Amino acid sequence: MIGLVAATAAGSAAAQRLADAWPGRTRRYDEGPVRTAVARAFADCDQLVCFLATGAAVRLLAPLLRGKAADPGVVCVDEAGRFAVALLGGHGGGANDLAAEVADLLGDGCTPVVTTATDAVGVPGLDSVGWPVEGAVAAVTRTVLDGGPVALRADATWPLPALPPHVGVRGVATDVRLYVTDRRLPLAAREAVLRPPSLVVGVGASRGAGADEVLGLVRDALDGAGLSPRSVAALATVDAKAGEPGLLAAADRLGVPLRTFPAAELAAVDVPTPSAAPLAAVGTPSVAEAAALTAAGPGAELLVRKRKSAPADRPAMATCAVARRRPRGRLAVVGLGPGARDLLTPRARTELRRASVVVGLDQYVAQIRDLLRPGTRVLASGLGAEEERARTAVAEARAGHAVALVGSGDAGVYAMASPALAEAGADIDVAGVPGVTAALAAAALLGAPLGHDHVSVSLSDLHTPWEVIERRVRAAAEADLVVTFYNPRSRARRRQLPEALALLAKHREPGTPVGVVRNASRPGEHVLLTTLAELDPETVDMMTVVTVGNSATREIAGRMVTPRGYRWQT
Repeated sequence: MIGLVAATAAGSAAAQRLADAWPGRTRRYDEGPVRTAVARAFADCDQLVCFLATGAAVRLLAPLLRGKAADPGVVCVDEAGRFAVALLGGHGGGANDLAAEVADLLGDGCTPVVTTATDAVGVPGLDSVGWPVEGAVAAVTRTVLDGGPVALRADATWPLPALPPHVGVRGVATDVRLYVTDRRLPLAAREAVLRPPSLVVGVGASRGAGADEVLGLVRDALDGAGLSPRSVAALATVDAKAGEPGLLAAADRLGVPLRTFPAAELAAVDVPTPSAAPLAAVGTPSVAEAAALTAAGPGAELLVRKRKSAPADRPAMATCAVARRRPRGRLAVVGLGPGARDLLTPRARTELRRASVVVGLDQYVAQIRDLLRPGTRVLASGLGAEEERARTAVAEARAGHAVALVGSGDAGVYAMASPALAEAGADIDVAGVPGVTAALAAAALLGAPLGHDHVSVSLSDLHTPWEVIERRVRAAAEADLVVTFYNPRSRARRRQLPEALALLAKHREPGTPVGVVRNASRPGEHVLLTTLAELDPETVDMMTVVTVGNSATREIAGRMVTPRGYRWQT
């Protein structure tokens, strides 16, 4: 919950704008003195937005501070709404991201102010990765910021964001080290460790088993194997135990989910220590080991075999086993939009910052290179290598990296999503990031040509036989659909556009509006509204989108408009 505190009428109005934009996400603190309102919000909420001067906010917040791990994120907004200042809890409390959200919502005149050193220079903070971090975090971070060498010791490749080139450099002596491991380590004065979510603990329990017994067993099992409980990603058990209070409470106290699986699925898992007792009780010869391996996924390694709790005064009521997950790489297929920076979506920006490897056509990578973190590995190639880029991106993800495969427009429209997903299997995580595709960018410049049913057709016959393209254009013509032509004409392909227009002309009047947009939203943008009879194909190239209206499309005040219905409203 986000607490909203304001002291003036202007602040109250701005707070209400946030409350209206985020229904169910905010709570107003308007009653009583401001000091009391701030204290109540600080105690109740995960984040605060204070419409106060920063000096006043500092004085009010200072007595309330408990520690970096416990304090909420606090953003201050000035009286005029010019700045949203991340004042407290930039990473841990999410204030840096919240400042950007608040500034975006309050309008163009509001600027987010983030002073966290790592964010200021584009370096991922160790406390912003989303994993527990231990040790000399400040010392390691300071060395990263100062450009000093930091040794990186990782048990496996995880999809981390890009780290600067001097992190993980080989052959340089340094006592500053960053570990990425689930193993317990004795850390020296200038060492820190990131705990990846690599462990799954399978648990079995008799009815009425207490949370303390389950937790004690889990901690003993992890301690005995030299593993950190902060790398536990989930507890897992059989469906029959899904409502067992002790298991639910244990998962809650560990801060992880309790995952459950059908007995038949667990029974099919090959385990080292099957038993007749769970088979008779819940229908599978193994609960703890089988659940741990199943939840950990393909390629999991069983680190701790089934062991029982050992209470002194009664029989054991719980069992557990520990499995290690194989790291899964991540592939984000990112649409960059038509080219203008303000048409690049916030989600695309986030994925570019999250990636340690970026793959794409060289000219598209050049558009966003300044948004990448220092140390991002860029794999760019020239025209005509779509399948190769897709294979490269998937291979990098399979190696465990966080990969962004970029393309113009929308990644799923005549772009990289299709070849990438044809190559990708279930062994990697995939995220699709939509973008503004060329048809939409051109339509916005023309007016409203896509106001009713429409279709997009690529005239490139490099991958599709021309006979198939002809059949699709003919069908669109007969169905009276608005048609947008992608890849309409190149130096080597000159006949396709005239032939496609001739097919449409058999079913459209000569005066049917046609929009021609070149370099939509990019330098050299050109917009032409003409007719089917007057369009000169020689003016069209591969940087152009051609939109042909249907029988209802009209030119109105110099704009191309297709009504939402086939009857014009008067």
